[in-house]
Amino acid sequence: MALRKIRLDGDPILRKKSREVAELDDRILQLLDDMVETMRHENGIGLAAPQIGVLKRVITIDIGEKPIIAINPVIEAQEGEVDGIEGCLSVPDLAGTVERPQTITISFMDENGQKVEMKPSGYLARVFCHEIDHLEGVLYTDKAKEVHENVAEDEELS
Repeated sequence: MALRKIRLDGDPILRKKSREVAELDDRILQLLDDMVETMRHENGIGLAAPQIGVLKRVITIDIGEKPIIAINPVIEAQEGEVDGIEGCLSVPDLAGTVERPQTITISFMDENGQKVEMKPSGYLARVFCHEIDHLEGVLYTDKAKEVHENVAEDEELS
């Protein structure tokens, strides 16, 4: 495992679309380990590969139970709308109000190569949407109704 450098807003890689992972090999598994370690080191709850300079469709999420590894995640459906506060490791010291779906249906491959389908709602749905936006080259500030300084640490998303 290794810590990776977080890319900050203004870095052109954050605005590029990520490529699908074609094969789950040792390189991708190393990337996943590095992402989880980096996310935890930075006190984030989510991290997308572009945030560490890798244009692969991979995200990691940890909201307190065990890390969720999502390879090639796809939002299949969404329901409802709710506003919430978001922050981002790539946009430090800011927070914004963003409208996201209340519930999503998502499919992805996990770190064992198994297909996973989930129907998260609330906070977990918000984190998935935020991280998947990174894979499309979109930052939460692009969607925010308002952005302000000084996000509380427990409200941060990445």
